[in-house]
Amino acid sequence: MTDQPSPAAFRAHFPAFADSVHLASCSQGALSDALAAELFEFQHTIREHGAPWDKWMVKVAEARELFARLIGADADDIAVVPSASEGAYQVASTQAWSPRAGIVTTDLEFPSLGHVWLAQQGRGADVQFVAHRDGLVDTEDYAALINEQTQLVSVPLVSYANGLRFPVREVATLARKNGARSFVDAYQGLGVEPVDVAELGCDYLVSGSLKYLLGISGIAFLYVRPGVRDEVSPPLTGWFGRTNPFEFDPRHLDYPEHARRFETGTPSIPSAYGAVAGMKLLHQLDAHRVRDHIGALTGQLQQRLLDAGEQLRSPLDDARRGPLVALADRDPDALAAFLAGRRIVCSARGDVLRMSLHYYNVESDLDAVVAAIAEYRASQ
Repeated sequence: MTDQPSPAAFRAHFPAFADSVHLASCSQGALSDALAAELFEFQHTIREHGAPWDKWMVKVAEARELFARLIGADADDIAVVPSASEGAYQVASTQAWSPRAGIVTTDLEFPSLGHVWLAQQGRGADVQFVAHRDGLVDTEDYAALINEQTQLVSVPLVSYANGLRFPVREVATLARKNGARSFVDAYQGLGVEPVDVAELGCDYLVSGSLKYLLGISGIAFLYVRPGVRDEVSPPLTGWFGRTNPFEFDPRHLDYPEHARRFETGTPSIPSAYGAVAGMKLLHQLDAHRVRDHIGALTGQLQQRLLDAGEQLRSPLDDARRGPLVALADRDPDALAAFLAGRRIVCSARGDVLRMSLHYYNVESDLDAVVAAIAEYRASQ
């Protein structure tokens, strides 16, 4: 992409950078002028038209199409769901868990998905967790647990906990060779990491809008590989999960062949507007160049913190580290509050402070956060 905007030009779409530093895209992307405009447009449609469902359905379809393009899929392969958790449930609830009962996941999975998998134990599932080794998980760690009894293998694109990039393609290949299905949680990477579902070879992939996709909460997208058949019809359903949602027949239950069979009730329309705003911005960018820009910044931030004597939980290997640097701290919430007082937004989780970067971040953001952390340490 020869006409890609520079990081500085892209940053100009995000007014908060006039007086703040945003290093929390792993939690919520920065507010863009495009997002503000789309949310205002949604309000305008109500003011001018009252209940313009025709316009709103066009916006939902646009969000579906933009997401599909982002991951190299077709729009019919995408279900619009309220959250990644519900997307995971739709996958879990349509497995029979017999004769294959195994679910293989990891300790570095976002807890919400782990909870969805664990809840299937009441239906006969056997959940096993791949333990991390000093914050790392490799293909062979998954291989030790995947076997002929495995039905579903769950692997994050990037871990929420420490920014570890997972060997997704290799794990998906392992699953397929053992007759299992693969599920990818791409929430902590999509938007700043290149993703092509054909290259990954996964059966399912889920991500939502509010983090690196630069939208807001309330909407997520579930990719389902064409040809994947449900062992059980989706028990959680609604009128948008019908072949013709506008047939309005409460006595007739059918499921379309494509991924929309996993949809339920009315989607969040404001969230669809937000998703369109964020993904339109991202479609201006080449994901490989975005990853390279962020990789250079996280490498610099990591080295500067190590030079300052800080302890990190994120991978030191540039190839294994995704878009965030995880700083160990005995009270990361207090550190995050101190930084917020200096208008530096980070995200505390567990025993780490997460500093996550996007294409809109530049070196001056690193200067600000490194100096503020040094100030905090000096005050302790």
